[in-house]
Amino acid sequence: MNLLVVGASHRTAPVEVLERLALTADRAAELATGLVAGRYVGEAVVLSTCNRVEVYAAVSGFHGGLTEIAGRLAAHGGMAVDDLSGHLYVRHEAQAVRHAFTVAAGLDSMVAGEAQILGQLRDAYESARESGHAGRLLHELLQQALRVGKRVQSEAQVGAAAPSVVTAALAVGVEHTGRELAGADALVVGAGAMGALSLAALRRAGAGRCYVVNRDFDRAVRLAANHDAEAVAWDALATVVPHVDVIVSATGAPAPVIDETTLADRRGGLLVCDLAVPRDVAASVAALPGVHVVDIGGLGDSDRPGPGARYLEAAERILVEEIDAFLGVARAAQVAPTVAALRSRADEVVDGELARLRRRRPDLSDEQRAEIAHTVHRVVRQLLHQPTVRVRQLASEPGGESYAAALRELFALEAPDLSAVEPDVTAEALRVTPETVDPRQ
Repeated sequence: MNLLVVGASHRTAPVEVLERLALTADRAAELATGLVAGRYVGEAVVLSTCNRVEVYAAVSGFHGGLTEIAGRLAAHGGMAVDDLSGHLYVRHEAQAVRHAFTVAAGLDSMVAGEAQILGQLRDAYESARESGHAGRLLHELLQQALRVGKRVQSEAQVGAAAPSVVTAALAVGVEHTGRELAGADALVVGAGAMGALSLAALRRAGAGRCYVVNRDFDRAVRLAANHDAEAVAWDALATVVPHVDVIVSATGAPAPVIDETTLADRRGGLLVCDLAVPRDVAASVAALPGVHVVDIGGLGDSDRPGPGARYLEAAERILVEEIDAFLGVARAAQVAPTVAALRSRADEVVDGELARLRRRRPDLSDEQRAEIAHTVHRVVRQLLHQPTVRVRQLASEPGGESYAAALRELFALEAPDLSAVEPDVTAEALRVTPETVDPRQ
């Protein structure tokens, strides 16, 4: 099995494409189920956030696995594979490891250094683990990625509050409208993780009266109680609008929940932050007088201050260290089949020679035969010990796979070559047609 990551993010796809690819937790599980039922994908973890949809997979064949994953993503998004392929990135083996660690550290996020991705990745992994879609390879990769993400947060953030999509959207809104958050009344639509993050950010900014609206009213009540806010029934959403200066919406609904009708009785100078994918706010709202909308698409285009150089340097140092360590262990593990094949070949030679000795010296006693066999096996083990220990050490270093290949060549060993595909691949490798994958499987 080989590691493969295929996905689209704010770096490669416009928000319109990300909206079509966005997955609920149930749909993500369905996609993973379909993938592992195919021919080439043995393990799958599907991550879907407001700015990325990607599949982490263990595949038996690179091109076959890539074809199956791309085909199913395209089918889910209602797109032709050729149309989607230009928005996909592909990471294989070492590059897949680096990508996973970078994502977990928040360095590939729309807001570099944001911490929310770590919880989202954890949820995706836990879902795959519970459903049996994650096996040994993805267990090792994602458990380590989560640990690396925690380490970056604790060591690189040096006690500072981590940035988030919420804080970035609010900052962009304040910059464009000139409206300060301190004292502003606010409405949060959605009581999930992003809603909680939004309320916390508003409170830190000194917002005035805050309201929470959610389809599940009990959930809104619980969230409101934690942030000195007022819970409002879903049906009363429009009645709260006249009382607020800022709206932050992140519901995960499949269609817009805020339109011109919702904002008919709005205050002047209303800031609306739409953090959902698919978007919560109808496109026509941006044309309303006195309304300024910041959504994921606009946020990606904005010029926001990123994390400081000290943070980036510390995070990159941690990543390099952790990636090298992980790949070293993986490379050492890859040489194991070659070492086993070498020992097996040595045992075959010894057993063959002992059988020949039995035929040529039938006069030897059982005790003598046992002593000879023990001695010969001990000599062979001693001869092989240093080379096999050394090849494991060498294999853990960059380029170490060449030592295992040399052993296989020298001793004519049959062992699987686990690095048959070069790691530096891109979406240009994607050469699939709609007929290649049947989305009904």
